[in-house]
Amino acid sequence: MTDLTLLHTAEVHVATFDALASGAALSHLVRPDWLARAQNDPSGLDAELRAEITAAITSAQHTTGQPVLCTCTTLGEIAEAAGAIRLDWPMMQMAAQMGGPVLLTYCLDSTAIPSTSLLQRAMTDAGNPHPILSLALPHLWPLFEQGDSLAFATAIAQAITDFLATSPIPADHPTAVVLAQASMAGAADLVDTDTPVLASPAIAMQQLLAKR
Repeated sequence: MTDLTLLHTAEVHVATFDALASGAALSHLVRPDWLARAQNDPSGLDAELRAEITAAITSAQHTTGQPVLCTCTTLGEIAEAAGAIRLDWPMMQMAAQMGGPVLLTYCLDSTAIPSTSLLQRAMTDAGNPHPILSLALPHLWPLFEQGDSLAFATAIAQAITDFLATSPIPADHPTAVVLAQASMAGAADLVDTDTPVLASPAIAMQQLLAKR
């Protein structure tokens, strides 16, 4: 029996989440074309794409009777509206509850708005009045597309380390760093800092599997 259905936009995530599953039975739906279409649509997610995503999530929920987890931040808002769980929500809550500014790091421009909006929701819920800082690294995304995961993670970690080292105002120094995309998780343990660096896959899976 399926314990959880995961909606991905990259095949590489299947192995990542299987490794985090702790014996759970996972079903994976991989649709890289949905991310490509969302990125190519200047107005965001068009009606046809929204309908396809909604239908897929509804079908999975009906078939298995179990939750659907969307691991793509770009598609997160429409997936949530269709009843799926957003991978980054537990991470955003954890970061907001740390009580200070949060550094949001991302490598896809299409991730910026949904991730910032979700983090702001978590900050508001937690009563955290501090600012959200942003570190955009779109120039590193080709490394992920080329399959060079080590170079991708290393470059992200170095960029975050440099940012934290040059933070000009101590009061604005982040109390947490969030890696907005699941694909960035490999950088979490490579950042040279005492500031917590949070990656969404492990946090979300630990929370969801604890509820089985």
